[in-house]
Amino acid sequence: MGYALYQAQLGLKAASAKPLRGFGGAGVLEVVANYQTDTYRAVYTVKFSNFIFVLHAFQKKSRKGITTPKPNIDLVKKRLRAAQEDHEARRAAKELSK
Repeated sequence: MGYALYQAQLGLKAASAKPLRGFGGAGVLEVVANYQTDTYRAVYTVKFSNFIFVLHAFQKKSRKGITTPKPNIDLVKKRLRAAQEDHEARRAAKELSK
């Protein structure tokens, strides 16, 4: 999982990364890793130039299906909004310093 995030920092897409459903395209990606009998997921965005934001990382607990649980999706949406605000603030600060 760490290597997939490192590849994202380099502007690459790991083979294990795939778009997270419900976020319109490939701006929000998910990496799934299995360890022993557990499954872990990390969700990140590459929507902003020069930044990746890891929005959520969690252990998948449900044994039914592959769908990401709604509370996790809601948290990703909330953190994506916060990342957007942070990116805009950084961009505005950079413009003011010119």
